[in-house]
Parts: sequence; structure tokens; C-alpha cells
Amino acid sequence: MDSEKEKMLRGELYDANYNPQLIAERMECKKRCRAYNDLQPDMLEERKALMKSLLGKTSGEFFIEQPFYCDYGYNIEIGENFYSNVNLVILDGAKVTFGDNVFIAPNCGFHTAGHPLDVAQRNQGLEYARPITVGNNVWIGAGVNVLPGVTIGDNCVIGAGSVVNRDIPANSLAVGNPCRVIRSI
Repeated sequence: MDSEKEKMLRGELYDANYNPQLIAERMECKKRCRAYNDLQPDMLEERKALMKSLLGKTSGEFFIEQPFYCDYGYNIEIGENFYSNVNLVILDGAKVTFGDNVFIAPNCGFHTAGHPLDVAQRNQGLEYARPITVGNNVWIGAGVNVLPGVTIGDNCVIGAGSVVNRDIPANSLAVGNPCRVIRSI
């Protein structure tokens, strides 16, 4: 029988609320996020080392402002020259991949988790997770939320306050709720 974690990683419905393994993994991640957020801002080496131990993959240069929150950490991959401002939230039940030269403004969220429309399944604590991919050279404006299964192409700018619920093709300026491409760049 497959574990709830295996189901989660395959994008199937899984028990997120009551499974002891996933609860323990999230609790450990929360403790590590708290340790990161509690470090003094000028403790740059310690901050980078803790983040490297938390995330699934990091490249050479990156900077994540405090506070930062995620569910598991091991499903997050960031490319070279990654920067995020304060209050980044990544709910990483599925893989969240950021390319090189990605800049994220304050108060942004990347949410791989979704819940069934069926009330009985939802009340059982079932959910699903779909991967999020952000290409190279992408700027995400303040207060953006990216929803499960979305891919944002290379060289995009996502305007502040957008809710990205569908793929955004490369070389696009996209804004709004729901987020829509307004022109090529």
C-alpha cells in the first residue's frame, strides 16, 4: 500500500490532516523555519546554511528575507541569484521550482495544495498537490499568489496583487485576479 507521502508526491488525493508521517515532517519544517526566522538579520552565513539544509536544492547565490514559511522544504528548488523579500510562503506538497534570476516582492505565496470539491472528501482531510514552476528572469510583484499546477515562463513580470491560476507564457506582462497576460515584453 502506498504511503500518503507517495500519493502526495504523485499528485493524488492524500491525507494531509491526519497522517502522522506528514504531520511530523511539517512540524520539523516549521521548527526549522522558526529557527531561520529567529536568527539575527546580520547572521548571513548561518541564515544561508540553514536555508541550504531546509530546501531541496539551492544554487550558489540566493537571499531569502525573514520571515519565510514553507510546509516541507524538500520540494523547493531555487536557481542562481534568487531573491525573495519578506513574508514568502511556499506550501510545497508538490515540487516548487524557481529558475535563475527570480525576484519576489513582499507577501507572496506559492500554493501547491488544493482541496476536493466533494465535501465528504474535503472533510476527511484529503487534498492534492500540483507542482509550480517559475522560469528564469522572472519578477513577481508584491502580494502575488500562485495556485496549484501553474507554470510561469521565462522573462515574465507578474503585477502586484495578482492571483495566478493558469500558466503564463514566456515574455509576458501579466496582472490581475485572475491573472491575465496584458502584453508581451
